Amino acid sequence: MPDTPPRRSLLPNCREIHRLTMEGMDRPLSWIERVRMRGHIAICDACTNFSAQMRLMRAAMSRLGQEDEPPRNQP
Repeated sequence: MPDTPPRRSLLPNCREIHRLTMEGMDRPLSWIERVRMRGHIAICDACTNFSAQMRLMRAAMSRLGQEDEPPRNQP
């Protein structure tokens, strides 16, 4: 039997989806990563919620520290 790397399943497990969700916020995912992720998220409510929560948290953190109104110029 030749030494071949183990084949990855077409649909990743939840742990891999969590990793891909976090990596996808910092770098563009490859098309195969996106396809695998979408396939899993289509059938897993927990990962769908996790992905939405991470997007919400990222958006909230990006707004943190920004002022609601720009400072007014005082003469």
